Amino acid sequence: MLVSSLRRCSTRVPSAMVRAGGAVTHKRLYSQSSAFKIHPCVEEALEEGQPVVALESTIITHGMPYPQNISMARKVEEIVRANGSVPATVGIIKGKVHIGLCEEEIKFLATSKDCVKVSRRDLPYVLSRGLSGGSTVSGTMVAAHHAGIPIFVTGGIGGVHRNGENTMDVSADLTELGRTPVAVISAGVKSILDIGRTLEYLETQGVCVSTFGDSSNFPAFFTPRSDFKAPYHVRNEEEAAQLIASSLDLKLDSGVLISVPIPSEYAASGQMIEEAIQQALEEARMQGILGKEVTPFILRRVNEITKGKSLDSNIALIKNNAKVGSRIAVALSEIRKPPGGRGKELHHCKRPEDKTSDSRPVVIGGINVDFIAKASQDTMEFGGQTNPGKVHQSFGGVGRNLADCMSRLGVRPLFISAVGQDDLSDSVFQFCSHMVSPSHSQDMRGVVHVKGHNTATYCAVISGSGELSLGLGDMEIHQQITEKHVSQFADHLCRARLLCIDGNVPVPTIQYVCEMARQNSVPVCYEPTDIDKAAKPFISNSWTALTYISPNLQELLSINRTLGYVEDIDVPCKLEDRIDTAIKLSLPLLENIRCIIVTMGAHGVLLCGHRRDGTLTLRAKDKVSRDDMCAVHYPAAPIPPEDIINVSGAGDSFMAGLLTGVLAEYNTDTCVRIGLQAARLSLQTRGPISPLISPISVSAQQVLEEKWPPPRVWSISPSNGKTFLRTRH
Repeated sequence: MLVSSLRRCSTRVPSAMVRAGGAVTHKRLYSQSSAFKIHPCVEEALEEGQPVVALESTIITHGMPYPQNISMARKVEEIVRANGSVPATVGIIKGKVHIGLCEEEIKFLATSKDCVKVSRRDLPYVLSRGLSGGSTVSGTMVAAHHAGIPIFVTGGIGGVHRNGENTMDVSADLTELGRTPVAVISAGVKSILDIGRTLEYLETQGVCVSTFGDSSNFPAFFTPRSDFKAPYHVRNEEEAAQLIASSLDLKLDSGVLISVPIPSEYAASGQMIEEAIQQALEEARMQGILGKEVTPFILRRVNEITKGKSLDSNIALIKNNAKVGSRIAVALSEIRKPPGGRGKELHHCKRPEDKTSDSRPVVIGGINVDFIAKASQDTMEFGGQTNPGKVHQSFGGVGRNLADCMSRLGVRPLFISAVGQDDLSDSVFQFCSHMVSPSHSQDMRGVVHVKGHNTATYCAVISGSGELSLGLGDMEIHQQITEKHVSQFADHLCRARLLCIDGNVPVPTIQYVCEMARQNSVPVCYEPTDIDKAAKPFISNSWTALTYISPNLQELLSINRTLGYVEDIDVPCKLEDRIDTAIKLSLPLLENIRCIIVTMGAHGVLLCGHRRDGTLTLRAKDKVSRDDMCAVHYPAAPIPPEDIINVSGAGDSFMAGLLTGVLAEYNTDTCVRIGLQAARLSLQTRGPISPLISPISVSAQQVLEEKWPPPRVWSISPSNGKTFLRTRH
């Protein structure tokens, strides 16, 4: 399953949500704590005010046998997503509390033989010894509160054990509910406990307890009713969310317990399960089993006695709790959403928000596993000698680079591509986990695994100054990005705010996408990739559907040759002559294309396009005159040569930044500056796309505050060539 394979490991600094002025904001509870690691998808969801549900992991480590435990964990997370929330399973991995587990971490906990059962009491010891374990209700509440997650879903909570008035055996879950402001959604408490004394203890702790649904009768885990009534009763998700919101707003520093009865179709076997519980309790007493070992022993024996029927009921109630808890989280998110918006704006930067789930940008292109070899010196010997240098692996492909950078900038495109069924594809998905949005968990479902093919690989040899000297590629897999495969996402193509295609895509697929765009008035950006692939859309009339293209000068020349506009010319060396040539080669294409963005490496970028109100416009819907065109040259962002590490992804970073600005409807200058800033960051990293790129490091506000070299503007026309207008400050 692609979705689960995408949930890979990564970390960010933890934060917690608080209310401030009616909006959802964040503050750190433990300023420099390295004990907690929040999965990027979870943290992003919290930052955007999306509903998040915490899940425990003792059900994985101690609650169910393998492989039911791992399949159960996956299924519960799927239910949470299906009901509109983001799952955040909590687990302790080698001395770190992980809030949101990736696929490998869930498998590790599900198969490990030495995991500890971790409550609040156990956290200091387990972390100090670097141990791993499953989080109990108490431990999960601590982690959820740290991250700012207000809702936690579990099966059932612990309580006061029978004869607890003598043994003082009281679950830490109850005291945690009394001091941690997290709402717990459970199926009540297990009938192996003293339910009456448990409710009394919760009252002493100041915990607001409510049942959910049609009855106020407190549920007893396997059975929907006990002989006790809860103090309060909510009928639906909205009422439950209002209750939780009131508790949070009062800042009571205590939790809320909402008890959801097991679905009625699974309650019929309740009496049989209750008899098995009584038998298991007697066996535990006879064997001297005490404390925290009682519950797992009872559950295991009950499952054996009932021949699996109790496990079926257990699974059913947990799934039901996940569904109810997720919907409550969605309702709570709506209540706490600030008026007129969903979450915060970073640095007053207008984030490009999708109007509907189907209007996201779509990127269609290649994924490569790159092996980058950088020489220690500017000059290299190519006569069979070994040149000193460093080699590392990274992940590229123009389409992947565009989708990666756009994702880092807050625009989560649907990405369509192809990889082989091999080990390299696993590493691709692990690396690309940050490209999956909580609200769009299928962002990379368009990446197909093709049996019998290799994942694309590319080897780049780079000089000491960072320039590409030689490239070798095994790109056959890109031919599997077929029209048939892409057509599965026709609804997304029709409704997309922007389509991006790279030159790795086969010609028939490019033609199909261009025709879809033409019929539905969707803007299209074509990234030529290299000289040999630049002309793919131009061998037919597909190119007339393009809105933007981003060639370098050599690729622009190849396009003109294909259209028969020029025979051959020498590419000049001087900047002014290169600008002249680029303008002349762009002019015939502007009859149909809104803007030609000519990348010029260290010399920056030249935009040739149409004016509106005296300024070059990038907005696809702007009405323009074919006789009013201009060219604007933007120098590259200032960067010391010694800071340049790799140039391979700078152009892709620039285009992703520019297109992000276009989607946010910024003016042309701001769009270009965002692109140049993203390119500058990528020039200073080993991989093609800098991990430092974010809506904070690359934002409209940030680029406006920086001093940039001024652009130069020319008026252009086919008859008069170019006429210098001004240097714009």
